Amino acid sequence: MSYPHYHMGSGSRTASRSLEFGKTHVVRPKGKHQATIVWLHGLGDNGLSSYQLLESLPLPNIKWICPTAPSRPVTILGGFSCTAWFDMGELSEDGPVDWESLDASASHIANLLSTEPADVQFVTVKVGIGGFSMGAAVAQYSATCFAMGRYGNGIPYPVNLRAVVGLSGWLPGSRSLRNKIEVSHEARRRAALLPVLLSHGISDDVVLYKYGEKSAQSLSSAGFRYITFKSYDGLGHYTVPREMDEVSNWLSSRLGLGGST
Repeated sequence: MSYPHYHMGSGSRTASRSLEFGKTHVVRPKGKHQATIVWLHGLGDNGLSSYQLLESLPLPNIKWICPTAPSRPVTILGGFSCTAWFDMGELSEDGPVDWESLDASASHIANLLSTEPADVQFVTVKVGIGGFSMGAAVAQYSATCFAMGRYGNGIPYPVNLRAVVGLSGWLPGSRSLRNKIEVSHEARRRAALLPVLLSHGISDDVVLYKYGEKSAQSLSSAGFRYITFKSYDGLGHYTVPREMDEVSNWLSSRLGLGGST
């Protein structure tokens, strides 16, 4: 999907309204339940697409929760309504960010994870967030909320994240992140413990490669020590099996997954 070039909007017009999230699809673990990951779709997509992407991955120990974003007018689409985790205009480091909707989406995701059991049959269930494009932006924003221990609006962040994955995305508010984390010892400690995998196609003409690269740099400079950044020659704004194989291998390693029963 290519987006027309509109100037960034703040999103305050749509954020103040109560928006309803769509249907959530769940891929249940085929083996022993060791981890639960919420996976977030891109702009204009839905949870069913995420379900179809994830159900065939060789990760029998993961439960995937695939929510659907609310429908809202989106500035970059000239006010056309579609599923979106937040309002956005043309990507820019200096443009306004729809913090209110970002917090609402991050809170919805955290609530989905908060209702998961802490352990299953005496095995601790680890939780994480992943996503593609706009979904990757929310996943990365959630990582910063975890590190700071609160959402942007100051409400405490309730989930102990163990992994974050972002494909073809960007980090909202990247310029101010370092200053927010540097002032808190606890934020620096949490950031240093959270593994993050980011990947981006060099030929992406929707979310340019430079934004993925900048996200990794911003997280790293803010104190996230376990950043893995993968680039893919010739890859546009979509996923390919090789990329998803890397995601599977990384999650298995970082979450210590093993055993199919």
